[in-house]
Amino acid sequence: MAILKDIAAIAKGMSITFGEMFKPTQVENYPDGPGPFKGAKFQERFRGAHVLQRDENGLEKCVACFLCAAACPSNCIYIEAAENTEEHRVSGAERYAKVYDIDYNRCIFCGYCVEACPTDAITHGHGFELASFNASNLVYRKEQMLAPQPAHLGANSIFNQAEVEGGTPSLPAQGA
Repeated sequence: MAILKDIAAIAKGMSITFGEMFKPTQVENYPDGPGPFKGAKFQERFRGAHVLQRDENGLEKCVACFLCAAACPSNCIYIEAAENTEEHRVSGAERYAKVYDIDYNRCIFCGYCVEACPTDAITHGHGFELASFNASNLVYRKEQMLAPQPAHLGANSIFNQAEVEGGTPSLPAQGA
C-alpha cells in the first residue's frame, strides 16, 4: 500500500514536470533589451550602487560629517575630510570629503548610510552591474560615485523621472 502511494506521488510530480516542459519559455530580454537598463525592471525601493549628489549650484553635498561611516554596520565606508577655502570651494560647507570610498566587497546595501546622511548627499542609484573578477575593482572612489550634475537637472533621471518630466511638484508629498 505504501508503495502505491509513493508511485502515485512520483507520477503526480512527473506530470507537473511534463506539463511545464511543453509550455513556451518566457525570457526577459536583459542583455539586449531597449532602454538604459536593457530590459531590466526595477522596483522603486531597489538599492543599487551609491550616488554622491550635488546641490543646486553644482557643489558636492557631502560635508564630511562621518555619520554614514558611523552608521555602516559592515564598516565599508572610508572618508577623509579637508577644509574648503575661498579659492578651492568643493562643497557648500566648511569641510568636504577629500576621499570618499565604498568597498562593495563588504557593502550589504542596507541603506543605513542613506538614512544617516543629514544633507542627503548619498543615495542609492539604480546601478546593478557591479560584478567583477578582481576584488580591487569593487572599491569605488568618490569620482566614480559623484553625480555629473545636480539631481534636479536630471542627473538621476531614472531615480526621479516624475520630477524631471513634470518640473517641481506644486504640493509637497504626503508625509513630507
